[in-house]
Amino acid sequence: MNKKVAVATVRGRAYFHIVNMLREHNISFTNLVPGMPIPPKVCLVITTPEERHLVDFERVLVFYCEEEMDSLINATKRLMLGKEAYGKIVIGIDPGEAMGLAVVADGKVIEQETCYSNQQLVLNIQRILKNINYALTSVTIKIGNGVPVYRDLLEELDYTLPAQVVLEVVGEAGTNRPLKEHRHSRKARHISSAIHIAGRLGNSVHRRPMIASNHTTQ
Repeated sequence: MNKKVAVATVRGRAYFHIVNMLREHNISFTNLVPGMPIPPKVCLVITTPEERHLVDFERVLVFYCEEEMDSLINATKRLMLGKEAYGKIVIGIDPGEAMGLAVVADGKVIEQETCYSNQQLVLNIQRILKNINYALTSVTIKIGNGVPVYRDLLEELDYTLPAQVVLEVVGEAGTNRPLKEHRHSRKARHISSAIHIAGRLGNSVHRRPMIASNHTTQ
């Protein structure tokens, strides 16, 4: 994909945070002075509230503060795919001492990482789903059943996540590729397994009734 994000700001602090975010997620970008013409390959412009009026473009995101960087990167990835909202998000989890996490949005992997505790994994999922509009986007979380600890994780997700999120348990047979296919690190193997789990059919888990009243929003 040759599409790029344009960073249109002359404000040093904002530029620093935006560019670091894009580099961390391997997103190509170009630099612009607000008010300059937008190059043809640019599909999205990121700017600041003070400079927004200088950017004449259809798709513009605004950097407000560091605390909203997660929302900004999620919106950047979505708009680069030409989507105002995802239709379906599937999160695959490979549980264990190190847990693979893969986020698949409308068939495309948009995020992947390794977590080392239930708390870290749950917080990451809450971050990913923070601004989801469940009227537009269906969300399913699929957990592999290869190790017994998946039950504890499933219970924690059931209690923590909004009632609209569907939980499924997936058989892990065949999802773990031999280590020689992932010589770079064990981390890659866990993420690969999470991606395979996300793509498999699972068995739905009945959600607790209390979730609907206590955790309808995140």
